[in-house]
Amino acid sequence: MSVWTISGSAALRQYVAKVENSEWQLKQKNRLQCTLSHALPGYGEAMFTSFASKQLNMEFELDMLRLPKSYGVAAVYSVPPKWMPGQVQRAIADMTIRKQYDGDLPEQAAWTMLSELEKGFWPTIYYQDWYNQYDRVSVGLNASNFAQPYTEFAECVANLLPYSFQDIAYTTLTYQFNNTVLTKYSQKRLAMIGEYLKEDTDLELVLLDGYTDSYGGRAINKQVSIRRAVEIKDFFRSMGVAPDRIEVTGHGERRHISPNINETTRGKNRRVIIRMTKP
Repeated sequence: MSVWTISGSAALRQYVAKVENSEWQLKQKNRLQCTLSHALPGYGEAMFTSFASKQLNMEFELDMLRLPKSYGVAAVYSVPPKWMPGQVQRAIADMTIRKQYDGDLPEQAAWTMLSELEKGFWPTIYYQDWYNQYDRVSVGLNASNFAQPYTEFAECVANLLPYSFQDIAYTTLTYQFNNTVLTKYSQKRLAMIGEYLKEDTDLELVLLDGYTDSYGGRAINKQVSIRRAVEIKDFFRSMGVAPDRIEVTGHGERRHISPNINETTRGKNRRVIIRMTKP
């Protein structure tokens, strides 16, 4: 952990919102992403973000108007405001400064900063100015007006989908014997995709490949595979995906992935494979 000191010849240039102008807002609020934002006058913006995922996550980003010109390390402290006499500042983390990149901190440090803000402390970032060798910089997050937006942010995070786009971008749906009814597991998978698409319909391309087992005639199986894929296409259209972004291919009983010796093994061949890509 860095120890922050200021020499007698160094000037400390401070960026922090005034108490009366301290503004926190929920910049993004849906089931895919929650972002809590704090404006830093003359400097940029501080943002805490959590994304839909199997695991609870959090990250902090310091969006700078002037990106770093060199590499270095910033020290992050929890600083008591002047109306908390007797309290001392506490070290939170070191932030790596990367040339031409915004600053960021991982999950543990981000959660610590949020909990310190909740208690009324001001997380503050100190570093050597990369444009002026005689200056050091202090960037403070004012805890004034934090409570209500943070409550809304916490509620948003609690409502995030428990899976990400990567978890559903490649999905295999399987079917019951000799019909176009999905198995119960595949129905749940398709419902997951539907929940995701309610929040994000910005898909670049959806590829639907239908397959069957070898039970029945080849021509009939070809039509069955197409019909299964078309039903999934209709589902995607109902969720708002443009039809010209959905490609359907029926392969019939070609490209088996399992022997067709009994019902259990044949069931793996009755499938529609969904592949989705985003810009």
